[in-house]
Amino acid sequence: MKNKRALALLAATTASFIYGINHTIAKGLMPDVINPFGFILLRVSGAALVFWIISLFLPSEKVERKDWWRFIICAFFGMVLNMLSFFKGLSLSTPINSSVIITLSPVLLLILSALVLKERITWVKSLGISLGLSGALLLVIFGLKAQPNAPNIPLGNFLFIVNAASYSVYLILVKPLTKKYSAITLMKFLFLFAFLINLPIGFQEFSEVNWTSLPFEVVWKLVFVVLATTVLTYLFNIFALKQLSPSTIGAFIYLQPLVAAVFAILMGVDSLSPLRIGAAVLIFTGVYLSTIKRKGI
Repeated sequence: MKNKRALALLAATTASFIYGINHTIAKGLMPDVINPFGFILLRVSGAALVFWIISLFLPSEKVERKDWWRFIICAFFGMVLNMLSFFKGLSLSTPINSSVIITLSPVLLLILSALVLKERITWVKSLGISLGLSGALLLVIFGLKAQPNAPNIPLGNFLFIVNAASYSVYLILVKPLTKKYSAITLMKFLFLFAFLINLPIGFQEFSEVNWTSLPFEVVWKLVFVVLATTVLTYLFNIFALKQLSPSTIGAFIYLQPLVAAVFAILMGVDSLSPLRIGAAVLIFTGVYLSTIKRKGI
C-alpha cells in the first residue's frame, strides 16, 4: 500500500512538472503555428488515438449504462472547457500568469468539496479562499493589459480562472470512476467524447495549419504537448487519484508556478514584476490557509 501511494505521489509530481514546462512550450506555438481551438483538437484527437491503441492490447471493460453520463460530463469539464479556456487564455496572457492563477485550483476544490461532499469550511480556510481570489483578481484587474505575444492579458487571466474551476470540477466528478475502471478505459472514453465535442469547435483552426511544411522544432513541441502534456499527465493524474484524494492532487499544482517561472525566464519569454510577485504571495498564502489541517477539524 505504501509503495502504491509513493508511486501515486511520484505520478502527481511528474504531471505537475510537465504542466509547468508546458506553459511556455504551448505559448510559443500560438498563434503563429496553430490557434488555440485547433490546438485542443490536436491534443484530444492525438490522445484518443494513443489510448485506443493501447487498449487493444489490454482486457476490455464494460462500462455500466448509468456511468455514461458521468463520462460525458467529465470529458466536458476535464478535456473541453478546461483545455479550451486554458489554451485560449495562454494565447492572450503570459506563461507566468497562467502558472500563478492555476494555483487557485486547490482553493476551488475546497469550495466544491464543501458544496458537493459537504466538507466543513473553517474561518481560516475562508480567509485563505478570500486571499487566493484577491491575488488572482489583482492580476486580472491591475496587471499589464498587453505585452508582446500577449494581446489581452486581463481576459486571458480570467480564462485561467475558468480553467482552474473546470479542472477542479473534473477531479471531483471523475474520482468515483477511478474506483470502478482502469486508467486506460477511463482515458479512451473520456478523450473519445472530448474529441467529438471539440471537433466542431476546433476543426476550422485545425485545418488552417499547413501540416506538411512544419519544421522539426515545431513538430517536436506539438508532439510534446500531445504525448507528455496530454497523454502522460492525464494518465498520471488518474493513476494518482486511485490512491489520493482530489484535494491532495490539487496540492501538487503548487509546483507549477516554480517550474513555469524558472523555465519561462530561462527561455527569455517572460519576466517577473512586483505585481506578479505580490499576487503570487497572496495566492500561495491563501492556498496554504485553505488546505492546512488542524486538530479537531
